[in-house]
Amino acid sequence: MARPRILFVTGKLAEPSLRRVLEQPGIAQSIDAHIAVLPITVAALLQVRWISRKLTIPDGIERVILPGWCQGDLQQLSRQYGVPFERGPKDVFDLPAYLGRGSKEPPDLTPYSIDILAEINHAPGLEDAELVAMAIELGRDGADLIDLGCIPGERWQGIGAAVRRLREAGLRVSVDSFDRDEVEDAVAAGAELVLSCSAENVAWAADVPAEFVVIPTVPDRLETLDEASAYLAARSHPFRLDPILEPIGYGFTESLRRYYQTREQHPDAAMMMGIGNVTELTEVDSAGVNFLLAAFCQELRIGSVLTTQVINWCRTSVREFDEARRLVHYAARERALPKHLGAQLVTLRDPRLTVRGDDELNLLASQIRDPNFRIFAERGAIHVMNRDGYWQGQDPYELFDQMSAQANLSAQHAFYLGMELHKARTALTLGKNYVQDEALRWGFLTVDETSALERRRDHRSADSPDAGSPDDLK
Repeated sequence: MARPRILFVTGKLAEPSLRRVLEQPGIAQSIDAHIAVLPITVAALLQVRWISRKLTIPDGIERVILPGWCQGDLQQLSRQYGVPFERGPKDVFDLPAYLGRGSKEPPDLTPYSIDILAEINHAPGLEDAELVAMAIELGRDGADLIDLGCIPGERWQGIGAAVRRLREAGLRVSVDSFDRDEVEDAVAAGAELVLSCSAENVAWAADVPAEFVVIPTVPDRLETLDEASAYLAARSHPFRLDPILEPIGYGFTESLRRYYQTREQHPDAAMMMGIGNVTELTEVDSAGVNFLLAAFCQELRIGSVLTTQVINWCRTSVREFDEARRLVHYAARERALPKHLGAQLVTLRDPRLTVRGDDELNLLASQIRDPNFRIFAERGAIHVMNRDGYWQGQDPYELFDQMSAQANLSAQHAFYLGMELHKARTALTLGKNYVQDEALRWGFLTVDETSALERRRDHRSADSPDAGSPDDLK
């Protein structure tokens, strides 16, 4: 089969990096790559109208890939040249992944098989508007049911009204209470699930028209779980089993064994796991913890979890578990390792690091003829270069002092360099990729930035991409 002929458009400085990437065996063997080097120093400043006057396309080209920063309507170029144009990644070293996505369908991470109950703790103490707003936000984060956490020993007179407000907002509701009056008021208003039921309250629970979560009266005695579930089963009353997950140091491993044993004894029963005893009571970032618990639930067919996000390290637990349940569902369904499916849960570090190396950085530094700063961070050091010099080091303050002694820095330059050097130092500290003018990637927590390049682009002349460049800030 003939390899597709693809033209890659770039500027003078990025040409060596682009050639090195395209010479990688995986790419060189799969495509017939051609490079068009346009008469511009910085490829990020390319614009459609300017390209339309400068670009010549060889015969037989099937696709044209432009740098991701290129501005303008690409359809104009497609019509002019009769070849599809597309924006590639903003960083040339992301091209292998970009081209790989073109050869296969991305994984479908839409389906999941574990429902999330997001508990609002001490719900009776919240104002109506606050309660509804919090519940809506949890729903947006991925919660399937909003669980109203009641206060033991305090009768919540307004629970029925609260449930109705949440139902009117389009939310499904569960209630966490052992108080019969609270439970009956909540169910009458539309709550569909009740936490919890044990041998102590099963007699009246069986008369309430809602599903119950059955827990053992004594956690390490599963027979006390069976007593209540058998009572409900005899009356055809819906329920799900929760053997109770214990905190680490208080029987965590043994409690996992009880879930496994419960599944063996009740192969078709609906089950639930309350995961807050581990996520909230373990002082570590919660994303990895949520993923492992999701994996356990997926393989054991535990169809729902109850989670909270009270303590600060758990503040995004619902979103974390939402991402995790989709990954583990895909892994189990396709019998595929849960890697290279998406990096939404890789928040602290990056999946892979880009390294240019000394040869490429030295070559780039030798070719720069303008005052614009180029910044890189790799192999434990920050690299900054422009026509006045090439500075390397680990301390942004020391680098700035060195640059200040050789380059004439305006206030705008200083502010810009401070922002970028700070990001570069953070990237080195955590083992992340730094790409100048782009936000660091924090998985699903990433907040995209408007770069200096984009902020100042309006000041450029459309006819001369190098004139009035926002790169003047670099």
